[in-house]
Amino acid sequence: MFHSSLQGKTVVIKTEEPVFPNALSVSLFNVCLLTDFTRYEHQPFVSCLAGLYGCQWRRYQRARAQPGECCCSKVECGSFGLLILTFFLSFVFLYFWTEAQNDYNDFDWFNFGTLGFWFPWSLVLLTVAAALFAYIALLLVLAVCLLSEGQRLYLHWSHKTGLVVTLLFSVAATAVLSDLWSKEWKTLLLSLQVTAPFLHLGAVSIMAVLSWPIALHFFRMNKKVRQIAVLGLFLSALFSLYLVPLGMYSPCIKEAGTLGPAPTLIGHRGAPMLAPENTIMSFEKAVEARGRGLETDVTISYDGVPFLMHDSTLRRTTNVEDVFPNRTHLDASMFTWTELQQLNAGGWFLSRDPFGTASSLSDEDRLQAQNQSVPSLAQFLEVAAKSSRLVLFDLRRPPYGHPYRQSYINTTLEVVQAHINSSQVLWLPSEDRKLVHAVDPELQQTSGEKASIQELTDEHIVRLNLHYSSMSQQQIRKYLSVNISTNLYVISQPWLYTLAWCAGAQSVTTNSIHILSRMSKPLFLMTPEEYGLMWILTDVVSAVLIFAIFVFHWWRERGLPFWSGSRQTHENGPYSKFRTEMSDVWSISSVNVRPDLRSTPGSPSVPHLPTISEE
Repeated sequence: MFHSSLQGKTVVIKTEEPVFPNALSVSLFNVCLLTDFTRYEHQPFVSCLAGLYGCQWRRYQRARAQPGECCCSKVECGSFGLLILTFFLSFVFLYFWTEAQNDYNDFDWFNFGTLGFWFPWSLVLLTVAAALFAYIALLLVLAVCLLSEGQRLYLHWSHKTGLVVTLLFSVAATAVLSDLWSKEWKTLLLSLQVTAPFLHLGAVSIMAVLSWPIALHFFRMNKKVRQIAVLGLFLSALFSLYLVPLGMYSPCIKEAGTLGPAPTLIGHRGAPMLAPENTIMSFEKAVEARGRGLETDVTISYDGVPFLMHDSTLRRTTNVEDVFPNRTHLDASMFTWTELQQLNAGGWFLSRDPFGTASSLSDEDRLQAQNQSVPSLAQFLEVAAKSSRLVLFDLRRPPYGHPYRQSYINTTLEVVQAHINSSQVLWLPSEDRKLVHAVDPELQQTSGEKASIQELTDEHIVRLNLHYSSMSQQQIRKYLSVNISTNLYVISQPWLYTLAWCAGAQSVTTNSIHILSRMSKPLFLMTPEEYGLMWILTDVVSAVLIFAIFVFHWWRERGLPFWSGSRQTHENGPYSKFRTEMSDVWSISSVNVRPDLRSTPGSPSVPHLPTISEE
């Protein structure tokens, strides 16, 4: 037995036979090579991980987790748990807000009405949510990598601050939007009918990646209770993910050949992404994009002229603040037709760019958009009649004190009958419906509310106009069985259009008519057999991979050879501890002499390689 000082530590070399000086020098030289190799081979990678996660750029600032010990202190365990919670909550909010893109325009205009000025709040919120989620996801990846390297976790205080900020943002934003915009949760549930198979695949893949550090630390733990708790929690989460597809429903998982025709497209206030909404230019763009119908909103002017305007006031879509500064908040129906013709109804589209599409317009289109005026119902109907398009409009009753408050329906009906074939009109106003049907039975009576089949037939309803959140394949089929078709509004995202298509809707009202008209097939469509095969393969492949990872770590911890020709490692396993002055280094317990350093003729032989232990 020889004692030697190495790296500030006493190294004991035990041999079964006398070791000659030359043999001892060779052994010590190999120990040094092995120590230096072990110490520096992975050091840049670990240093980068620890530096980014905890600002521990120097080796002496960090430490390894010993076999059987916890990966970090109680405070850092709490930080890691909070990191996982924040990752989950920030992902939920980012997913929620990403899927809500269909209604960003409504959200921004709601804020315009509340705050009094235009700003694309929806995109700002999306950008912030994406940035914070990416930041938290990076921290989580760094933590998992450090655990895989056997390092103790230490989260820097600046990251802890960022963690708390992200958590508060996610919770606050989710709570506020849930209160003000609760119907978007229905959109989230609908989105799962398209994205759930891919979310399932991603979640199972993440669990397979996490199995590496979990297996590594599982076999190092020396307490059975802790082992059972870790393994039980991991397997519970894994098996829950495996069974998730059993509860999944999607109208786009259907037998081959059962998909119906694509829903026809009705331009919502024309083509509002290509031109100012509710203008003649907008409706002409919708016709060019092959829209089957045109949707709008009708108001009666103070002198009895029906005109197109969605809002109760003129301030959002006209320059009323410049022309009539003292009448900005006055009801739109309190203006005469002559006064309305003095307003510009297109300049706001170019300056505010509500859909971010104004920059894509040609110079000719920009000039045309800049010079749009408020159109009358008669002008709108002429465009629809000339192009043989369906017409769907909502009719707003004038306020008290308006001279046409009682006769607004008759006034509107007279204009309709004078400018278009009644069979092209989907009559949506519910007031005096029976009287309207008696006066003009060719109008397609359309209801904005669901009701029993008996009630709908009594009202002569031939079409339902429903918000997309009430989408139901069963109800659409039920109404269609009695020749009542379903129109869903407002659907502008391709994935929502895919759902409407698979559910069997006959038509949809859309802001993006130029985009949806180019879709030749649903984005997501599978037969039950194809989905079952995808689900089973995902689960089986991940289960085999996770099992192999656990077997690998078990095999390596026991120090067994990986193939028959490999050398047997020391019975204490490959993770015997070898300390240096800076930190603990895990090294192979048996020292192998490099071939070029083995004894040669004329040099002393080394009968047995020594084993090394620390004193």
